[in-house]
Amino acid sequence: VQLVESGGGLVQAGGSLRLSCRASGFASDDYAIAWFRQAPGTEREGVSCISSTDYNTYYTASVEGRFTISSDNAKTTVYLQMNSLRPEDTAVYYCAAARWGSVVNTAQALDEVREVDYDYWGQGTQVTVSS
Repeated sequence: VQLVESGGGLVQAGGSLRLSCRASGFASDDYAIAWFRQAPGTEREGVSCISSTDYNTYYTASVEGRFTISSDNAKTTVYLQMNSLRPEDTAVYYCAAARWGSVVNTAQALDEVREVDYDYWGQGTQVTVSS
């Protein structure tokens, strides 16, 4: 499985960015894609995830209502639309893939996107929000 992120950059607070994660190489149609982020000096944090089968989604509380995760009809690209950006959203954003779409149900139950559920990772893209 290969994951390639794009779309990061510098934006002012209150602005918007859309991240893309192009995915390829899945053995089946049942998988999940998540976005994580890591700011300097902090642990990596799960932001959102989506299932490839039923498009079930999950968002961490700090981005709920501001970020939207979606995929294209061909299921080759997952997007993270980020609106009303804040300086605290500044981080390297990574997309990751899990072998089973059901991990989104796990995220909903635990109120957390867990790194341990994801097997494949992209290289990351920098998002910087200036105040």
